[in-house]
Amino acid sequence: MGCLGCSLANKQLPVNVVYENEYVCCILDHDPYNEGHVLILPKLHYEDVDELDETTGNYVIQASRIISKAIKNLYKPDGITICQNGGIFSELSHFHMHVVPRYRDQSFAEFYLDSSFENEDLKNKLLLTRNDLEKAINKIIL
Repeated sequence: MGCLGCSLANKQLPVNVVYENEYVCCILDHDPYNEGHVLILPKLHYEDVDELDETTGNYVIQASRIISKAIKNLYKPDGITICQNGGIFSELSHFHMHVVPRYRDQSFAEFYLDSSFENEDLKNKLLLTRNDLEKAINKIIL
Protein backbone atom coordinates (compact mmCIF):
# COMPACT_ATOMS: atom_id res chain seq x y z
CA MET A 1 0.00 0.00 0.00
CA GLY A 2 1.27 3.49 -0.83
CA CYS A 3 1.65 6.46 1.47
CA LEU A 4 -1.67 7.82 2.78
CA GLY A 5 -0.26 11.37 2.85
CA CYS A 6 0.87 11.12 -0.78
CA SER A 7 -2.58 9.84 -1.74
CA LEU A 8 -4.24 12.76 0.03
CA ALA A 9 -1.81 15.40 -1.29
CA ASN A 10 -2.22 14.18 -4.86
CA LYS A 11 -6.01 13.82 -4.61
CA GLN A 12 -6.01 10.07 -5.19
CA LEU A 13 -8.47 9.89 -2.30
CA PRO A 14 -11.46 12.18 -1.69
CA VAL A 15 -10.28 15.42 -0.04
CA ASN A 16 -11.63 18.93 0.49
CA VAL A 17 -8.97 21.11 -1.13
CA VAL A 18 -8.94 24.75 -0.07
CA TYR A 19 -5.66 25.75 -1.77
CA GLU A 20 -2.94 24.14 -3.85
CA ASN A 21 -0.02 24.85 -6.10
CA GLU A 22 2.54 22.58 -7.77
CA TYR A 23 4.31 21.88 -4.43
CA VAL A 24 1.59 21.63 -1.77
CA CYS A 25 -2.02 20.63 -1.39
CA CYS A 26 -3.99 22.15 1.50
CA ILE A 27 -7.03 20.20 2.63
CA LEU A 28 -9.56 20.33 5.42
CA ASP A 29 -8.81 17.89 8.20
CA HIS A 30 -11.42 15.11 8.03
CA ASP A 31 -11.64 15.23 11.85
CA PRO A 32 -11.43 18.98 12.54
CA TYR A 33 -10.58 20.42 15.91
CA ASN A 34 -12.36 23.64 14.92
CA GLU A 35 -13.99 24.83 11.72
CA GLY A 36 -11.28 25.76 9.24
CA HIS A 37 -8.71 23.21 10.51
CA VAL A 38 -6.42 22.69 7.50
CA LEU A 39 -3.59 20.28 6.70
CA ILE A 40 -0.76 21.41 4.43
CA LEU A 41 0.84 18.45 2.63
CA PRO A 42 3.72 18.48 0.15
CA LYS A 43 2.86 16.69 -3.07
CA LEU A 44 6.20 14.89 -3.02
CA HIS A 45 6.88 12.40 -0.24
CA TYR A 46 8.70 13.69 2.82
CA GLU A 47 8.29 12.27 6.30
CA ASP A 48 9.80 14.98 8.49
CA VAL A 49 10.44 18.71 8.33
CA ASP A 50 14.22 18.27 8.11
CA GLU A 51 13.76 16.33 4.85
CA LEU A 52 11.94 19.13 3.01
CA ASP A 53 13.91 20.76 0.22
CA GLU A 54 14.17 24.53 0.46
CA THR A 55 11.59 25.26 -2.25
CA THR A 56 8.97 22.94 -0.77
CA GLY A 57 9.63 24.30 2.72
CA ASN A 58 9.12 27.84 1.46
CA TYR A 59 5.83 26.87 -0.18
CA VAL A 60 4.65 25.19 3.03
CA ILE A 61 5.29 28.43 4.95
CA GLN A 62 3.71 30.54 2.20
CA ALA A 63 0.60 28.34 2.31
CA SER A 64 0.44 28.61 6.11
CA ARG A 65 0.50 32.41 5.84
CA ILE A 66 -2.28 32.50 3.22
CA ILE A 67 -4.47 30.04 5.11
CA SER A 68 -3.92 31.81 8.43
CA LYS A 69 -4.98 35.13 6.92
CA ALA A 70 -8.10 33.56 5.39
CA ILE A 71 -9.01 31.84 8.67
CA LYS A 72 -8.62 35.13 10.56
CA ASN A 73 -10.83 36.95 8.06
CA LEU A 74 -13.50 34.25 7.96
CA TYR A 75 -13.72 32.83 11.49
CA LYS A 76 -12.26 35.60 13.67
CA PRO A 77 -10.40 33.21 16.01
CA ASP A 78 -8.59 34.45 19.09
CA GLY A 79 -5.46 32.86 17.68
CA ILE A 80 -4.10 30.20 15.35
CA THR A 81 -1.90 27.25 16.19
CA ILE A 82 0.41 25.93 13.49
CA CYS A 83 2.01 22.62 14.35
CA GLN A 84 3.74 19.63 12.82
CA ASN A 85 4.18 16.22 14.40
CA GLY A 86 7.09 14.13 13.19
CA GLY A 87 8.41 10.64 13.66
CA ILE A 88 6.16 8.25 15.57
CA PHE A 89 3.82 11.16 16.34
CA SER A 90 2.87 11.64 12.68
CA GLU A 91 -0.27 9.64 11.94
CA LEU A 92 0.30 9.90 8.16
CA SER A 93 4.03 9.02 7.90
CA HIS A 94 4.09 11.97 5.50
CA PHE A 95 5.02 15.53 6.46
CA HIS A 96 1.95 17.63 7.14
CA MET A 97 1.39 20.87 8.98
CA HIS A 98 -1.81 21.65 10.88
CA VAL A 99 -3.28 25.17 10.78
CA VAL A 100 -5.89 25.31 13.53
CA PRO A 101 -8.08 28.27 14.52
CA ARG A 102 -8.21 28.60 18.31
CA TYR A 103 -10.54 30.30 20.76
CA ARG A 104 -10.13 31.69 24.27
CA ASP A 105 -10.79 29.24 27.12
CA GLN A 106 -10.41 26.25 24.81
CA SER A 107 -7.92 23.70 26.05
CA PHE A 108 -5.67 22.56 23.22
CA ALA A 109 -4.59 19.50 25.21
CA GLU A 110 -7.53 17.61 23.63
CA PHE A 111 -5.82 17.95 20.27
CA TYR A 112 -3.09 15.56 21.40
CA LEU A 113 -5.31 12.98 23.08
CA ASP A 114 -6.31 9.75 21.38
CA SER A 115 -9.98 10.29 22.23
CA SER A 116 -12.42 11.66 19.65
CA PHE A 117 -13.49 15.29 19.49
CA GLU A 118 -17.17 16.15 19.80
CA ASN A 119 -17.24 17.51 16.26
CA GLU A 120 -19.97 15.73 14.30
CA ASP A 121 -21.48 19.10 13.36
CA LEU A 122 -18.14 20.21 11.89
CA LYS A 123 -17.72 16.94 9.99
CA ASN A 124 -21.22 17.29 8.54
CA LYS A 125 -20.46 20.70 7.06
CA LEU A 126 -17.00 20.10 5.57
CA LEU A 127 -18.23 20.92 2.07
CA LEU A 128 -19.64 24.27 3.20
CA THR A 129 -16.46 25.00 5.16
CA ARG A 130 -14.36 24.13 2.11
CA ASN A 131 -16.36 26.47 -0.12
CA ASP A 132 -16.21 29.35 2.38
CA LEU A 133 -12.49 28.95 3.04
CA GLU A 134 -11.65 28.54 -0.64
CA LYS A 135 -13.46 31.83 -1.39
CA ALA A 136 -11.65 33.59 1.45
CA ILE A 137 -8.29 32.30 0.17
CA ASN A 138 -9.04 33.36 -3.39
CA LYS A 139 -9.75 36.92 -2.18
CA ILE A 140 -6.24 36.95 -0.70
CA ILE A 141 -4.30 35.48 -3.61
CA LEU A 142 -6.16 37.06 -6.54
